[in-house]
Amino acid sequence: MRFLVLLFIAFILVSLFSALYFLLKDKGRSERTVKALTVRVVLSILLFALLMLGYRFGFISHRLGS
Repeated sequence: MRFLVLLFIAFILVSLFSALYFLLKDKGRSERTVKALTVRVVLSILLFALLMLGYRFGFISHRLGS
């Protein structure tokens, strides 16, 4: 589960930096920035849902220090 969460975070960061790259390169004349940010938002929502389901089904515990 930890590996999957880290993978999602890595993809979210890649999408965020690609949006920054497209913003600087295209100077706001294309839709690539919007598409990259849309991918980031969708991945963030999926990660949130994954964490909620993981907690619900017991893959993630609420114990501190474990």
